[in-house]
Amino acid sequence: MNNPSPALDVLLRCSGLTRRWGGLVAVNDVAVELVRGTVHAVIGTNGAGKSTLINLLSGEIAPSGGRIELMGQEVTQWTQPRRARAGLGRSYQRNTIFPEFSVLENCRLTAQSRWQRPWRWWQSAWTCADSHAAAREAAASAGLSESLDRIAGTLSHGQKRQLEIAMCLATGPEVLLLDEPLAGMGAEETERMLELLASLRRHHAILLVEHDMDAVFRISDRITVMVNGAVIASGSPDAVRRDDKVQSAYLGEH
Repeated sequence: MNNPSPALDVLLRCSGLTRRWGGLVAVNDVAVELVRGTVHAVIGTNGAGKSTLINLLSGEIAPSGGRIELMGQEVTQWTQPRRARAGLGRSYQRNTIFPEFSVLENCRLTAQSRWQRPWRWWQSAWTCADSHAAAREAAASAGLSESLDRIAGTLSHGQKRQLEIAMCLATGPEVLLLDEPLAGMGAEETERMLELLASLRRHHAILLVEHDMDAVFRISDRITVMVNGAVIASGSPDAVRRDDKVQSAYLGEH
């Protein structure tokens, strides 16, 4: 049996996590630990419950059962904004940028959530030096320093996905939930995104939902496999690759 991860390293943990809609069990008794400095991938065929799991962890939907802890504190009943303020960031399958604004303004708008100043209602949010600094730092971390003034809608598909991650980073998260960040990318864009994820893993715990199996097995430290809402295997990439249940249910017989 594997020893549990050191408590100080585990940034997000769920146990017994379940979501039912009537007779449909979309997520069934799932346990996951996200450790700082690692990429934890969740894979499975369409309908396996991967995106529902991310929605549960982020607070977008409420669980039917189970427990979620963020940085050692139970957050099961917390709203999505409260979890975000506590250090949880996520991206979505579809682009959620502001296409008519510049890269910098996209990042600044999300950074602004960290430095809300309702008592300075007479001042423009644009004057907040902290949100500007956070926006520039996030864009740099995502490899977009040279594109700050570009209109977001003119970026390539890969750059838009980078921008989404930059917007997420601007909120100051320690945990990143990334839902198919490689979707629709060509080989060159995929390589750039994998380099970005590798750089982000140093200071974050990352949960990655992705269909690109080559990328998953290259970047992940741990992989959890879901089928019909339940976990059928979880472990190192090599262990998952060799697992008979995974080969039969997902990767195909060999």
